[in-house]
Amino acid sequence: QVQLVESGGGLVQAGDSLRLSCAVYGRTFSTLSMGWFRQAPGKEREFVAAITRSHRLIYSADLKGRFTISRDNAKNTADLQMNSLKPEDTAVYYCAGDLYGRMPNTETRNYDYWGPGTQVTVSS
Repeated sequence: QVQLVESGGGLVQAGDSLRLSCAVYGRTFSTLSMGWFRQAPGKEREFVAAITRSHRLIYSADLKGRFTISRDNAKNTADLQMNSLKPEDTAVYYCAGDLYGRMPNTETRNYDYWGPGTQVTVSS
């Protein structure tokens, strides 16, 4: 059984940084492509960033430059570094794992495993 667990969320002020981490249990991490998504109240879940098994990086055009995704296959973790946070970044952030390397990595339907989410709140 594969389990994903996010950590690192919290309440910050506009302009601050946060680093989210996703730990993967029960599956060889290196076989997964990993993604981060977010969902604000009343909105659909949206793509944030992804990193493939070959370490190819994909970003939402709106967030590229502020957010950075990375992975550490030795630690079985995928991180999301978020800088210059804005109130509109407030959302529940989810990590996801794709077992088959499907494209595009930007769509929720192409991920097999999901974490429960971690809340990020940015105050103005």
